[in-house]
Amino acid sequence: MTNKQPTLAQLAEVLGAELRLAPGASSEQVPAGLNTLQDAVAGEVSFLASANYRRFLEDTKASAVLVSAKDAEACPVSTLIVPNPYLAFAKATAIYDQTPTPAAGIHPSASIDSTADIGGDVYIGPGAVIEANTHIASGVIIGSGCVVGEGSEIGANTRLFPNVVVYHGCAIGANCTVHSNTVIGGDGFGFAPADGQWTKIHQLGSVEIADEVEIGACTCIDRGALGNTVIGRGVKIDNMVQIAHNVQIGDYSAMAACSAVAGSAIIGKHCTIAGGVGIVGHVTIADRSHVTARTLVTKSIEEAGSYSSGAPFMDSRSWRRNAVRYGQLDQMARRLKALETAFKQQEQAPD
Repeated sequence: MTNKQPTLAQLAEVLGAELRLAPGASSEQVPAGLNTLQDAVAGEVSFLASANYRRFLEDTKASAVLVSAKDAEACPVSTLIVPNPYLAFAKATAIYDQTPTPAAGIHPSASIDSTADIGGDVYIGPGAVIEANTHIASGVIIGSGCVVGEGSEIGANTRLFPNVVVYHGCAIGANCTVHSNTVIGGDGFGFAPADGQWTKIHQLGSVEIADEVEIGACTCIDRGALGNTVIGRGVKIDNMVQIAHNVQIGDYSAMAACSAVAGSAIIGKHCTIAGGVGIVGHVTIADRSHVTARTLVTKSIEEAGSYSSGAPFMDSRSWRRNAVRYGQLDQMARRLKALETAFKQQEQAPD
């Protein structure tokens, strides 16, 4: 839909929603945008996707709300009834997105090697560098200050926001988004120790990123040492994530901010890795596994499920007391074992 500001009727059609108008409302009203239930004002559309926010529904000032059928009767304003309000909200954000899209063209200050293959309708911004033997497919947007290294490929309709660096020989698929200051294809962390020194292991592989991947700002995806680091189709990676050499991430998995994966780990398909998770190298995580925030994964996960580690926060006084007890666990375990042994011996002794 080309109209950035659809009427309520048009919005319902695009989202596959059933529109129920409140008294006096018009299907030809043009909503001004999207907002939360508690912050929306007249003229905006909101959504109810979690029971935790149902308390805000009664007093919302929104003109219409995306709701499931079970919440429609409790809504005091017009409703757009959908099976999955959160999914409908996600689709609606595309309609109201205000991110500027530059027109095709190459800025005079961009540096493009004569051997680069540049497709049609490409935008290359100020100061961007496109090195030798690269392939930039049609519809690509390369923001200002980006670098695409020698022999790399960028698939159709992919967007690199300003200052993304793609090292040599990397491949990014179609319809991907890479946000600013991300580095793809930097060297993996490989050094051989000997005689108190480190000898660099040169990283001879590359990075393969499939279609429909989105990568947040300031994320690093290292190239493989031997073979490639591989990011599957539809993977979503948040800001400030570290993906080491030869990691593989399966299709449609997602990783939240500040998580890190060590070398040669394999993450399956449809997994979620929450914020701050650490995954050691050379482990495998089964498809459809979900790892909660701040978990340290030290061995392979062989069955789908939810996995957690770490201690939840508490007041500082309790934490200090429990930290002392943590240091006493080994001693306590030995005492408990000794008591159990003594108890068993007493039970077995003749009267």
